[in-house]
Amino acid sequence: MQLKPMHDHLVVKAAGKEEQSKSGIILPDTLNKEKPERGKVIAVGPGKRMETGQLAPMGVKIGDVVLFKKYAPDEIKIDKQEYLIISESDVLAIIE
Repeated sequence: MQLKPMHDHLVVKAAGKEEQSKSGIILPDTLNKEKPERGKVIAVGPGKRMETGQLAPMGVKIGDVVLFKKYAPDEIKIDKQEYLIISESDVLAIIE
């Protein structure tokens, strides 16, 4: 199934946060239940419609790894996969 976001929205696959303890034990992201703040862009909408009727180009593209506001995304689940839908304005940075 393909997702096609509307307007200036993005579909993001959250990046897992595996951390390592001081003793070397790897702690999976399921241990820490905080909301993700980083992910990979899976799909991009066409852009926000301006007052002139034209579409403003999107600043992010498919494959970008982005940082976004912690409580901004809407969580969805499709075919047992979890995705986040966020507005482009909630993206804080692109990780290069």
